[in-house]
Amino acid sequence: MKIFVGNLAKQAKEDELEKLFKEHGLVLSVNIIRDMFSQESKGFGFIEMKDKAEAEKAINALNLTDLHGKKITVNEARPKTENRSGGFRNRGGNSNNRGGGRRY
Repeated sequence: MKIFVGNLAKQAKEDELEKLFKEHGLVLSVNIIRDMFSQESKGFGFIEMKDKAEAEKAINALNLTDLHGKKITVNEARPKTENRSGGFRNRGGNSNNRGGGRRY
């Protein structure tokens, strides 16, 4: 079962999260999401645990736990959706030029 961990302090490390979650069951993977350029933590990550019951136990035990002075949020990760908002909406020009690029 995949678990979302949010509100992580910048100094939080994967091995700390693994140790924290290991107390509740077998941890398969730990991944803190980082900025691709600066490699700084984006403040959230994912834990994968083998057993669903152990994962639910970890969620209940660790949600709102203090880690580096911040209360982390822990819940079941939701699957990625295909229809995500974001990206480039106005690709140049002014706000009246919604199509982007130059018009002649």
